Order: sequence, then C-alpha cells, then structure tokens
Amino acid sequence: MDLSGLFQLLKDAFPILLQGAGYTLFLALASMLGGLLIAALVVVIRLRKIPVLSQISAVYVSCIRGTPLLVQLFVIYFGLPSIGLQFEPLTAGVLALSLNVGAYLSETLRGAINGITQGQWDAGKSLGLTNSQTLRYVVAPQALRLAVPSLSNSLISLIKDTSLVSVISVSELMLASKEVIATTFQPFPLYLAAAAIYWALSASFESVQRKLEERLNRMYIR
Repeated sequence: MDLSGLFQLLKDAFPILLQGAGYTLFLALASMLGGLLIAALVVVIRLRKIPVLSQISAVYVSCIRGTPLLVQLFVIYFGLPSIGLQFEPLTAGVLALSLNVGAYLSETLRGAINGITQGQWDAGKSLGLTNSQTLRYVVAPQALRLAVPSLSNSLISLIKDTSLVSVISVSELMLASKEVIATTFQPFPLYLAAAAIYWALSASFESVQRKLEERLNRMYIR
C-alpha cells in the first residue's frame, strides 16, 4: 500500500477508532471511580477490623488478585445469568473492571495509610478528634500524596485492560479496530493506529499525574 492509500485508510478509519477510544475512556474512568469507591469501603472495613466483613473483604482482595481479569469478566457476563443475574455488555464490563481495580486500589490505599506514622494519629487525638475524623482530616490527605503514583499507574493499566472487554462485544477501541480490519484487511496500520491512541491516552494521564504530584508536594512540603 502506498502512502496515499495508507493516508486514506487511516482517514476513513479515524471516526470509528475515535468512537472506540471514547468507549475506552468511558470504561476506564467509570471503572476507576467504581474501583475507588469499592477500595475506600474495603480499606475502612479492614482498618477497623469489622468482624466477618473484614474477613470477606480479605477473601475478595485475594480472589480478585489471584484470578485473571478475563476469567472475572466471563464469570460476570456469561456465568451470572445462570443464577438469574444478567447485565448488558457495557455494564458487565464496568462492573468487572471496577471489582478488579478496586481490589488493587484497596491495597494501595491501605499501604499508603499504614505508611503514615503513628505520630499523626496521636496528633489527631491530642486535638480531640475521633479516629474517623483523624483518618479523614489528618491521615487521608497525607496518604493520598503517597498513593497518587500507584493510583495513576492503576488508571493507565486500566486503560489498556479495557481491551479485554471487546470479548463481550463492547465497541471499545480494540473491537472497533477489529471491525475496520475485517472490512479493509489491513491489520498492521490499523493496529498501529490503535496502539498510538492507547499511548496518547496513557501519556495524557501521565501528564495529569505529574501535575497532581507537583501540586500535592507544594501543599505538604513547605
């Protein structure tokens, strides 16, 4: 294929790839938000050592971290309907990704909180704060600064993991690329274009990560 033909191919495919990238971005952001909510709940339960719930949370984290995301996706989309729980492909994708990233984020947040010295907890108590208030106003903001790099890495990994959702017919970037390839029979340039879009999305969030780290450093290192 000559350069003019390649340019025309990419020009024709761009709207479809762009739409797929939109789904990829939505999946990543929605799943990251869902994962953060799950992680926060798990961290609170495990830090407070709530009976039964703490053990369930530990099993959840171990199970998710010990099984492939693809298997989790299949269980939710293909397995749950057998017991009466059925989800649309997009919903199943967000749920699977949220549960997956939530387990990893919970360990990230728990590690960041445990990385704050006991003196910070004691300082909160000396001010008359309860444990919950100390966690919210004293410990959590400092833990966030420690957790930002890992949280950002999780989001970047999540952007790439969304490609697995194509197996349940969600029209994200990878499935969009496959659909164009099926009609053009030009896999090499189209897969390269998809890779470039994934790279651009990841690079954008890396830039946001650096700016957030700089801002947090200015806030807490003075």
